[in-house]
Amino acid sequence: MRDRKEKVLTIILPVYLLLFLFRIFEYFVLRTDQTFWGEAFVHKLIGIGILLLLLKRYDLKAEEIGFAKDKILLNALKGLLFGVSIFVLAYLVEILVLVFQEKFESLDLYVSAYAVNGNIGNQTAPIFFIICIAGNVINVVMEEGVFRGFFQRILEKKYSFIRAAVIASLLFGFWHIMGPIRNYYDGTMSLGGLIANMLMLLITSSLVGFKFAMMTRLTGSLYMEMGDHFVNNMIVNVLHVVSDTGTDEFMVIRIAIAQSVSFIIVLIWYIYALRRGTSPYFFFR
Repeated sequence: MRDRKEKVLTIILPVYLLLFLFRIFEYFVLRTDQTFWGEAFVHKLIGIGILLLLLKRYDLKAEEIGFAKDKILLNALKGLLFGVSIFVLAYLVEILVLVFQEKFESLDLYVSAYAVNGNIGNQTAPIFFIICIAGNVINVVMEEGVFRGFFQRILEKKYSFIRAAVIASLLFGFWHIMGPIRNYYDGTMSLGGLIANMLMLLITSSLVGFKFAMMTRLTGSLYMEMGDHFVNNMIVNVLHVVSDTGTDEFMVIRIAIAQSVSFIIVLIWYIYALRRGTSPYFFFR
Protein backbone atom coordinates (compact mmCIF):
# COMPACT_ATOMS: atom_id res chain seq x y z
CA MET A 1 0.00 0.00 0.00
CA ARG A 2 1.26 3.50 -0.79
CA ASP A 3 2.59 5.45 2.18
CA ARG A 4 -0.26 7.93 2.61
CA LYS A 5 -0.85 10.46 5.36
CA GLU A 6 -4.64 10.45 5.34
CA LYS A 7 -6.33 9.62 8.59
CA VAL A 8 -7.73 6.15 8.26
CA LEU A 9 -11.28 7.12 9.21
CA THR A 10 -11.41 9.58 6.33
CA ILE A 11 -10.88 6.57 4.09
CA ILE A 12 -13.17 4.14 5.87
CA LEU A 13 -16.23 6.25 6.63
CA PRO A 14 -16.92 7.65 3.12
CA VAL A 15 -16.67 4.12 1.70
CA TYR A 16 -19.00 2.82 4.40
CA LEU A 17 -21.55 5.59 3.82
CA LEU A 18 -21.48 4.99 0.06
CA LEU A 19 -22.09 1.27 0.54
CA PHE A 20 -24.82 2.05 3.08
CA LEU A 21 -26.58 4.34 0.60
CA PHE A 22 -26.69 1.53 -1.96
CA ARG A 23 -28.02 -0.76 0.80
CA ILE A 24 -30.78 1.74 1.65
CA PHE A 25 -31.71 2.04 -2.02
CA GLU A 26 -32.07 -1.71 -2.41
CA TYR A 27 -34.01 -2.21 0.82
CA PHE A 28 -36.42 0.66 0.32
CA VAL A 29 -36.67 1.02 -3.47
CA LEU A 30 -35.65 -2.18 -5.25
CA ARG A 31 -36.70 -4.48 -2.37
CA THR A 32 -35.04 -7.36 -4.17
CA ASP A 33 -35.30 -9.59 -1.12
CA GLN A 34 -39.09 -9.33 -1.33
CA THR A 35 -39.19 -10.47 -4.96
CA PHE A 36 -38.63 -13.77 -6.74
CA TRP A 37 -34.92 -13.53 -5.86
CA GLY A 38 -35.46 -13.50 -2.10
CA GLU A 39 -32.00 -11.94 -1.65
CA ALA A 40 -30.78 -8.35 -1.39
CA PHE A 41 -27.81 -8.99 -3.63
CA VAL A 42 -27.59 -5.93 -5.92
CA HIS A 43 -25.87 -3.60 -3.46
CA LYS A 44 -23.47 -6.41 -2.55
CA LEU A 45 -22.46 -6.91 -6.18
CA ILE A 46 -21.89 -3.15 -6.31
CA GLY A 47 -19.89 -3.48 -3.09
CA ILE A 48 -17.61 -6.07 -4.67
CA GLY A 49 -17.06 -3.70 -7.59
CA ILE A 50 -16.25 -0.85 -5.20
CA LEU A 51 -13.85 -3.12 -3.31
CA LEU A 52 -11.97 -3.87 -6.53
CA LEU A 53 -11.71 -0.14 -7.27
CA LEU A 54 -10.42 0.49 -3.73
CA LEU A 55 -7.71 -2.13 -4.14
CA LYS A 56 -6.54 -0.37 -7.28
CA ARG A 57 -6.83 3.09 -5.68
CA TYR A 58 -4.69 2.15 -2.67
CA ASP A 59 -2.27 -0.10 -4.50
CA LEU A 60 -3.31 -3.23 -2.63
CA LYS A 61 -3.30 -6.81 -3.84
CA ALA A 62 -6.21 -9.08 -3.01
CA GLU A 63 -3.99 -11.31 -0.86
CA GLU A 64 -3.00 -8.28 1.24
CA ILE A 65 -6.56 -8.01 2.54
CA GLY A 66 -6.96 -11.72 3.17
CA PHE A 67 -7.69 -13.33 -0.21
CA ALA A 68 -4.63 -15.55 0.03
CA LYS A 69 -3.76 -17.75 -2.93
CA ASP A 70 -3.06 -20.92 -0.96
CA LYS A 71 -5.28 -23.29 1.07
CA ILE A 72 -8.46 -21.67 -0.23
CA LEU A 73 -10.57 -24.81 -0.27
CA LEU A 74 -9.04 -26.21 2.93
CA ASN A 75 -9.75 -23.10 5.00
CA ALA A 76 -13.19 -22.64 3.47
CA LEU A 77 -13.99 -26.27 4.31
CA LYS A 78 -12.80 -25.75 7.89
CA GLY A 79 -15.17 -22.79 8.18
CA LEU A 80 -18.06 -24.75 6.72
CA LEU A 81 -17.47 -27.68 9.09
CA PHE A 82 -17.08 -25.36 12.07
CA GLY A 83 -20.32 -23.56 11.26
CA VAL A 84 -22.24 -26.78 10.64
CA SER A 85 -21.02 -28.40 13.88
CA ILE A 86 -22.04 -25.35 15.92
CA PHE A 87 -25.49 -25.24 14.37
CA VAL A 88 -25.95 -29.00 14.89
CA LEU A 89 -25.59 -28.25 18.59
CA ALA A 90 -27.95 -25.26 18.41
CA TYR A 91 -30.62 -27.19 16.50
CA LEU A 92 -30.28 -30.12 18.90
CA VAL A 93 -30.90 -27.86 21.90
CA GLU A 94 -33.93 -26.33 20.20
CA ILE A 95 -35.36 -29.73 19.27
CA LEU A 96 -34.81 -31.11 22.78
CA VAL A 97 -36.65 -28.15 24.29
CA LEU A 98 -39.60 -28.80 21.97
CA VAL A 99 -39.48 -32.55 22.65
CA PHE A 100 -39.66 -31.94 26.40
CA GLN A 101 -42.64 -29.67 25.77
CA GLU A 102 -44.13 -32.37 23.52
CA LYS A 103 -44.36 -29.86 20.66
CA PHE A 104 -41.69 -31.05 18.19
CA GLU A 105 -42.96 -32.32 14.83
CA SER A 106 -40.19 -32.28 12.22
CA LEU A 107 -37.28 -30.64 10.45
CA ASP A 108 -38.24 -29.21 7.06
CA LEU A 109 -35.95 -28.31 4.18
CA TYR A 110 -37.06 -25.40 2.02
CA VAL A 111 -35.89 -21.92 1.08
CA SER A 112 -37.29 -18.97 2.97
CA ALA A 113 -36.39 -15.34 3.47
CA TYR A 114 -34.95 -14.54 6.87
CA ALA A 115 -36.69 -11.82 8.84
CA VAL A 116 -36.07 -10.61 12.38
CA ASN A 117 -39.45 -11.90 13.50
CA GLY A 118 -39.24 -15.23 11.67
CA ASN A 119 -38.78 -16.91 8.31
CA ILE A 120 -41.20 -16.25 5.47
CA GLY A 121 -41.85 -18.16 2.27
CA ASN A 122 -41.73 -21.85 1.46
CA GLN A 123 -39.88 -22.67 -1.76
CA THR A 124 -38.72 -26.18 -2.60
CA ALA A 125 -37.81 -25.90 -6.31
CA PRO A 126 -34.07 -26.41 -7.02
CA ILE A 127 -33.78 -22.93 -8.59
CA PHE A 128 -34.50 -21.31 -5.24
CA PHE A 129 -31.76 -23.30 -3.52
CA ILE A 130 -29.35 -22.25 -6.28
CA ILE A 131 -30.35 -18.60 -5.88
CA CYS A 132 -29.98 -18.85 -2.11
CA ILE A 133 -26.49 -20.35 -2.41
CA ALA A 134 -25.40 -17.79 -5.01
CA GLY A 135 -26.80 -14.91 -2.98
CA ASN A 136 -24.98 -16.04 0.14
CA VAL A 137 -21.70 -16.49 -1.74
CA ILE A 138 -21.99 -12.91 -3.03
CA ASN A 139 -22.82 -11.78 0.49
CA VAL A 140 -19.82 -13.35 2.22
CA VAL A 141 -17.35 -12.27 -0.48
CA MET A 142 -18.53 -8.66 -0.23
CA GLU A 143 -18.91 -8.41 3.55
CA GLU A 144 -15.73 -10.28 4.44
CA GLY A 145 -13.75 -8.53 1.73
CA VAL A 146 -14.89 -5.10 2.91
CA PHE A 147 -15.21 -5.41 6.70
CA ARG A 148 -12.55 -7.99 7.63
CA GLY A 149 -10.42 -7.33 4.59
CA PHE A 150 -10.16 -3.74 3.40
CA PHE A 151 -11.48 -1.94 6.50
CA GLN A 152 -9.34 -3.99 8.89
CA ARG A 153 -6.26 -3.53 6.68
CA ILE A 154 -6.68 0.26 6.54
CA LEU A 155 -7.57 0.64 10.22
CA GLU A 156 -4.47 -1.28 11.28
CA LYS A 157 -2.33 1.40 9.65
CA LYS A 158 -3.15 3.45 12.76
CA TYR A 159 -4.74 1.21 15.38
CA SER A 160 -3.89 -2.08 17.05
CA PHE A 161 -5.61 -5.22 15.84
CA ILE A 162 -8.12 -5.16 18.69
CA ARG A 163 -9.08 -1.50 18.24
CA ALA A 164 -9.29 -1.89 14.48
CA ALA A 165 -11.46 -5.01 14.87
CA VAL A 166 -13.77 -3.22 17.32
CA ILE A 167 -14.29 -0.31 14.91
CA ALA A 168 -14.87 -2.56 11.89
CA SER A 169 -17.19 -4.80 13.92
CA LEU A 170 -19.32 -1.88 15.11
CA LEU A 171 -19.70 -0.76 11.51
CA PHE A 172 -20.68 -4.33 10.67
CA GLY A 173 -23.26 -4.22 13.46
CA PHE A 174 -24.86 -1.02 12.16
CA TRP A 175 -24.83 -2.56 8.68
CA HIS A 176 -27.49 -5.05 9.87
CA ILE A 177 -30.12 -2.67 11.26
CA MET A 178 -31.79 -2.03 7.91
CA GLY A 179 -34.39 -4.79 8.24
CA PRO A 180 -36.08 -3.45 11.40
CA ILE A 181 -35.97 0.11 10.06
CA ARG A 182 -37.79 -0.95 6.89
CA ASN A 183 -40.30 -2.98 8.92
CA TYR A 184 -41.06 0.09 11.04
CA TYR A 185 -41.33 2.26 7.92
CA ASP A 186 -43.74 -0.26 6.37
CA GLY A 187 -45.84 -0.30 9.54
CA THR A 188 -45.19 -3.96 10.34
CA MET A 189 -43.17 -3.24 13.48
CA SER A 190 -43.83 -1.01 16.48
CA LEU A 191 -41.40 1.61 17.74
CA GLY A 192 -40.59 -0.60 20.71
CA GLY A 193 -39.97 -3.52 18.39
CA LEU A 194 -37.76 -1.34 16.20
CA ILE A 195 -35.57 -0.28 19.12
CA ALA A 196 -35.36 -3.79 20.59
CA ASN A 197 -34.50 -5.44 17.28
CA MET A 198 -32.00 -2.76 16.31
CA LEU A 199 -30.18 -3.20 19.62
CA MET A 200 -30.26 -6.98 19.29
CA LEU A 201 -28.87 -6.90 15.75
CA LEU A 202 -26.27 -4.26 16.59
CA ILE A 203 -24.91 -6.25 19.52
CA THR A 204 -25.05 -9.72 17.96
CA SER A 205 -23.72 -8.65 14.54
CA SER A 206 -20.88 -6.70 16.15
CA LEU A 207 -19.87 -9.74 18.20
CA VAL A 208 -20.08 -11.96 15.13
CA GLY A 209 -17.94 -9.46 13.23
CA PHE A 210 -15.33 -9.52 15.98
CA LYS A 211 -15.35 -13.32 15.92
CA PHE A 212 -14.72 -13.25 12.17
CA ALA A 213 -11.88 -10.76 12.70
CA MET A 214 -10.21 -13.14 15.17
CA MET A 215 -10.62 -16.02 12.74
CA THR A 216 -8.96 -13.96 10.03
CA ARG A 217 -6.10 -13.16 12.36
CA LEU A 218 -5.67 -16.79 13.36
CA THR A 219 -5.73 -18.30 9.90
CA GLY A 220 -4.05 -15.55 7.88
CA SER A 221 -6.85 -15.39 5.33
CA LEU A 222 -10.55 -14.67 4.94
CA TYR A 223 -11.60 -18.13 3.83
CA MET A 224 -12.36 -19.87 7.12
CA GLU A 225 -14.73 -17.15 8.32
CA MET A 226 -16.23 -16.94 4.84
CA GLY A 227 -17.16 -20.59 5.20
CA ASP A 228 -18.55 -20.02 8.70
CA HIS A 229 -20.36 -16.85 7.57
CA PHE A 230 -21.92 -18.76 4.68
CA VAL A 231 -23.29 -21.43 7.01
CA ASN A 232 -24.63 -18.82 9.45
CA ASN A 233 -26.64 -17.16 6.70
CA MET A 234 -27.61 -20.22 4.71
CA ILE A 235 -28.79 -22.66 7.34
CA VAL A 236 -31.50 -20.45 8.85
CA ASN A 237 -32.93 -19.99 5.37
CA VAL A 238 -33.14 -23.66 4.43
CA LEU A 239 -33.46 -25.83 7.57
CA HIS A 240 -36.55 -25.19 9.66
CA VAL A 241 -37.84 -26.56 12.95
CA VAL A 242 -41.56 -27.31 12.91
CA SER A 243 -43.64 -27.63 16.07
CA ASP A 244 -47.35 -28.08 16.59
CA THR A 245 -47.64 -24.34 17.23
CA GLY A 246 -45.60 -22.99 14.32
CA THR A 247 -42.26 -22.94 12.48
CA ASP A 248 -38.92 -21.57 13.73
CA GLU A 249 -40.52 -20.18 16.89
CA PHE A 250 -37.21 -20.45 18.77
CA MET A 251 -35.02 -19.33 15.86
CA VAL A 252 -33.67 -16.33 17.77
CA ILE A 253 -32.64 -18.60 20.64
CA ARG A 254 -31.08 -21.06 18.18
CA ILE A 255 -29.00 -18.30 16.59
CA ALA A 256 -28.04 -16.90 20.00
CA ILE A 257 -26.78 -20.32 21.12
CA ALA A 258 -24.83 -20.86 17.91
CA GLN A 259 -23.18 -17.45 17.93
CA SER A 260 -22.40 -17.49 21.66
CA VAL A 261 -20.77 -20.92 21.54
CA SER A 262 -18.79 -20.18 18.38
CA PHE A 263 -17.62 -16.81 19.74
CA ILE A 264 -16.37 -18.42 22.96
CA ILE A 265 -14.55 -21.16 21.04
CA VAL A 266 -12.80 -18.70 18.73
CA LEU A 267 -11.94 -16.39 21.64
CA ILE A 268 -10.37 -19.27 23.57
CA TRP A 269 -8.47 -20.29 20.42
CA TYR A 270 -7.22 -16.74 19.95
CA ILE A 271 -6.08 -16.33 23.59
CA TYR A 272 -4.41 -19.75 23.51
CA ALA A 273 -2.55 -18.87 20.31
CA LEU A 274 -1.35 -15.57 21.79
CA ARG A 275 -0.09 -17.24 24.95
CA ARG A 276 1.64 -19.94 22.96
CA GLY A 277 3.27 -17.27 20.83
CA THR A 278 2.09 -19.04 17.69
CA SER A 279 -0.67 -16.67 16.83
CA PRO A 280 -2.13 -14.92 14.85
CA TYR A 281 -0.72 -14.50 11.45
CA PHE A 282 0.12 -10.84 11.39
CA PHE A 283 -0.60 -10.37 7.71
CA PHE A 284 -2.10 -6.95 8.35
CA ARG A 285 0.92 -4.66 8.51
